[in-house]
Amino acid sequence: MPAPRPASSARPANPEKSGLVKAYRRLLPESARRAIAQRVSVDTRGALMQHMADSLDLQQRRQKMRGKRLQRRYAGHLETVAPRVVLVDGKAHIALVDPDLTPHGTRAEALALVCSALEEAGIDHFVVRAAAPGTTPAIAVAAADRRRAHQQLARLCGRVPGYVARVNRDNVPGQALPGFVAGTWRQLETSAATRVTWFRTTADGALVLGQEHGCDIQFWTREEGPHGPLLVAPRRNGVVEEVPADAEPAEAPIELFTGPLGGAVEPARATVRTRPEFTIRLPQDIPFPVDVVYTWVDGSDPVWAERRDRARREADGGGEQRHEEAANDARYLSRDELKYSLRSIHQYAPWVRKIYLVTDDQTPAWLNTDHPGVQVVSHKEIFSDPQVLPTFNSHAIESQLHHIEGLSEHFLYFNDDVFLGSPLTPQTFFLSNGLTKFFPSPALVPLGEHHPADPPVAAAAKNNRALVEEGFSTTFTQKMRHVPHALSRSVLTEIEERYAEAHAATAAARFRSPQDLSVASSLHHYYAYHQARAVPSEMRYVYMDLAHPNTSRRLNRLLANRDMDVFCINDTVSTDKDLARTNALIAPFLEGYFPVPSPYEK
Repeated sequence: MPAPRPASSARPANPEKSGLVKAYRRLLPESARRAIAQRVSVDTRGALMQHMADSLDLQQRRQKMRGKRLQRRYAGHLETVAPRVVLVDGKAHIALVDPDLTPHGTRAEALALVCSALEEAGIDHFVVRAAAPGTTPAIAVAAADRRRAHQQLARLCGRVPGYVARVNRDNVPGQALPGFVAGTWRQLETSAATRVTWFRTTADGALVLGQEHGCDIQFWTREEGPHGPLLVAPRRNGVVEEVPADAEPAEAPIELFTGPLGGAVEPARATVRTRPEFTIRLPQDIPFPVDVVYTWVDGSDPVWAERRDRARREADGGGEQRHEEAANDARYLSRDELKYSLRSIHQYAPWVRKIYLVTDDQTPAWLNTDHPGVQVVSHKEIFSDPQVLPTFNSHAIESQLHHIEGLSEHFLYFNDDVFLGSPLTPQTFFLSNGLTKFFPSPALVPLGEHHPADPPVAAAAKNNRALVEEGFSTTFTQKMRHVPHALSRSVLTEIEERYAEAHAATAAARFRSPQDLSVASSLHHYYAYHQARAVPSEMRYVYMDLAHPNTSRRLNRLLANRDMDVFCINDTVSTDKDLARTNALIAPFLEGYFPVPSPYEK
C-alpha cells in the first residue's frame, strides 16, 4: 500500500500520520468522535494531534536507526545501489530507490524478479490470473517444491533486499518480514501462499510502495484426478481451481497478469510462463480503448482575459442576466492542477490510450506536446458552429467533446481539479459490454423549474431533468459526484440530435446561462441509464472546497491515508487576491501526493 512521507526533523510532522491518531479513530466509534468534535475546537484538536505526532518522533528515530543498522549489516550482500530506509506503519524497512516509481511498474518488477529466480533454479512454475483486475500477481509452484522455492527466494532477497509474509485465505498478507534474514523463512515453512515484496520509494521518500505491489507464490497441491494428476489451487483465482499437473506451459505477455503498464514503463521481461487456461479472454475483460479528455483554461493569460472581458462587456450591453457564479474569477484560475491530475493518470491509470486537452488555443508551458499520448485540441476544431466562439462557458465546451477527431467511443471526461487517488482499472468506469458507469451524489437537485437565482449548476440540472421527464416519465433528484465522467460518443451524438434546440442554445451561450444543459456531467448519465446503456456505481471519493476552514486538516488526512479512489479539490469563490493563500494550501499537498513527474511534462 502506498505510504506517506516519513516524518523528519527537517520537515514538520503531519499529525494525521500519527499511529496514535489512527488508533484513536479505530477504537472510538464515529458517533463518539463526532460528539468530541462538537465540544472541542478544531484548533485544539489540531494541537492535540500535533502533540501526539510529535510524541512519536523518538520512536520513529529509533526505528530509523534500527533500519540503518540493518542496511549496513547487509550492505555487503546487496546488489542494489544505496537503498533507502523508510518507515511504513511505524517500522523501518529497506526500500529500493526508483525515480520513475509507479504501482504498475513495481508489480511488474516484482513478478519479473520472482519468475527469473525460479527459472534460474529450474523450478517449474506458471503465472496465474488474479480473481480481480489490478490485484497482486501470483505464481503457482507445486507444494512439493516449496522448500526449494523458499531457498531460492531467500537468495534473491539477499541480493535485492526483499520482504516476505504469509498470505491468508482472503489474500491478505501478514507482517512483512526481512527475506534477507535466515530466521524469517522458518516461519513460512507451511505457508500455502507467500508474498514477496520489494519496497520501492522515490529519492526523497515522498512515496513508498509496499505489500500491495508485491508478488504471491502459491503452492498448489498435487492430487490424483479422473484423467491423471492435477495441481489444485490453494487460493481462488479468476479462471480455474485445478490444472493438469504435467501439461505443457505457454508464454503470455506480462501485462496479462499485471494490467497495462503504459508506454513509460519498460518491464524487465515482456513475457512470462503460464498455462493456456490463463490466456483466455474472460467476459469481464475490457477489449476496447479508453481515452481521456480534459477542458482547461489559463485565466492568467492576458490575451485570453481580454477576450473574456470584451465578451462580458458585449453581453452586459445586450442586457444579458447572469448569476454571479457564471463567470467569476475562480472558474478560470489555474494552479497547475492539470499537471498533477496528469500525474495521477500516469500513476494510477496506465491503461489510458490517449489524452486530449481541449483549450481556447492555450497550451501549458510545462506540457510536453511532442509526447504521442497527449494532444492539444482547439475549440475551433470541435464546435459545430465556430461563429459562437470565443466561449467561456464550460457547459458549451462540454457539449462539443464528442466531436474530437480520433477520440475513442468510450472515454473519460476530467476537470483539471479531479485526481485519481489510487490504482484503478477500466472496470471502475465501464462494463466490458460497453456500458458506462456513473456516480450519483447524495446531494439533491431542488425540485421545480430553473429560476434566475439558481446557481448555474442547479439550473442546468433542472433543465436536464425536464428533458428526462419528458422523454422517460421519471424525475431524478440526485446530482453527480465530481469524478471522471465515463462517456460514450454515440450517446452524446444522440443527445445532440434528439435535443437539438436546447443543445445548440447551450453551445451558443458564451457564459453559463440559466438555459444551459450539463451534457457531459449529468444528462448523458440519466439519458443512457433510461436506455439500459449506463449503470449507477460507487467509488471511494472525497470532495474538498478550498474555502472551507477545515480543508487543510482534510488534505493532511488524505495525504496520510491515501485511501480514496478519486478526489476533487474545488474552488468556486476565490479571486486573484486569494491565489497566494490557496496555493500555499494546495501546492505542497499535490507535490507530496504526486511526486513523480509524468512523461507528459517537459
